Amino acid sequence: MERHPDDQKENLAALAGVRVLDCGNYLSGPYCATMFAEFGADVIKVEQPGRGDAFRNFGTRTENGGSLLFLSENRNKRSVTLNLKHPDGAAVLKELVKWADIIVENFQPGTMEAWGLGYDVLSAINPNLVMVRISGYGQTGPMASKPGFGRVGNAFGGLSFLAGYPDRPPVTPGSATLADYMSGLYAAFGAVAALKARDRLGRGQVVDVALYEAIFRVLDELAPAYHRAGKVRQRMGPGTVNVVPHSHYPTRDDRWVAIACTNDKMFERLTMAMGTPELARPDRFGSFRSREEHRDEVDALVAKWTSSLDRAEVIRRCDEAEVPCGPLYSIDEIFECPQYAARENITFVKDAKQGEVAVPSVVPKLSHTPGGIRTLGPDLGADTDDVLSGVAGLKPEEIARLRHQGAI
Repeated sequence: MERHPDDQKENLAALAGVRVLDCGNYLSGPYCATMFAEFGADVIKVEQPGRGDAFRNFGTRTENGGSLLFLSENRNKRSVTLNLKHPDGAAVLKELVKWADIIVENFQPGTMEAWGLGYDVLSAINPNLVMVRISGYGQTGPMASKPGFGRVGNAFGGLSFLAGYPDRPPVTPGSATLADYMSGLYAAFGAVAALKARDRLGRGQVVDVALYEAIFRVLDELAPAYHRAGKVRQRMGPGTVNVVPHSHYPTRDDRWVAIACTNDKMFERLTMAMGTPELARPDRFGSFRSREEHRDEVDALVAKWTSSLDRAEVIRRCDEAEVPCGPLYSIDEIFECPQYAARENITFVKDAKQGEVAVPSVVPKLSHTPGGIRTLGPDLGADTDDVLSGVAGLKPEEIARLRHQGAI
């Protein structure tokens, strides 16, 4: 696992020269901007004076009062404080917009317009500007004005209904923040696509992403299966629609493994590993349809086998038979896993104030222009004077006046 990562040289950064204003709160917008920062873009985080991003007070706290979530998900950024509700604060943002390639916001639709900072205003100042807008339901439609959070995005997008067992209430699908991360990811891709289009067309545009859309987009055949066959998928616990065995199975040492057999050949190899090759005969469960029709029986047979062995032995036998199988890891096991270590999936960042903080490393890996983590989330307003003087061109007396008026 990587410790003390070196700063990426500017000419090796994939997005060096790209300038981003992060006006977001909580997770989806800031995460989108963080992806740009990881690959070398200059990202300025714009926060409310005195309070900052609400994410600063969310999640596990450090001994120094910092938020681990904020520190991790706002890496590599500079922080300035601007009161966008104040006319002078909004005026300063307009100056910064002249510098920016991208501005990211995830307020309720209409909020930026209420502050006189809608896309029509900002694009008139900088026609090349790409404006990323993430919201619960998107910028259009009858529900556009409704507030949304990750949990609501998971629910409205169709994922939460599928999470859990058929005879029990729906559960949180892994994390309530999944919709935030997914929408931030789609927004970042959209912004890169918009920059590429700008190179050809000579103008910026709006990237509009809804939390629920990012979830709905990854639900495989849910939409076409309903449209063509009227199929309404229900909760299946750890099972997977269409394929069996494709689930989580217990082991003798009170652990779990995930086994995925997506075709007849894989199932045949599994039965060899189990020592029961007769299960793969055509008159038993050798065909896809037969296994689907006898889902409970097939899963029970696999579970009986895995329960007779320790997890490591189940994985070993599956590996030998070339059957996809892996452990259900908890975070402590992830920290000890040699694959995570070899891929440097956890970065240990030394911070002067917080000490060493372990954070997920940059994804994806680029062979020639890799991303990197230079700093954790910044202190509130740490770069206000430098940014307002160096980027917005304000003189010290102007900055002092704005601070006195509560605009910064």
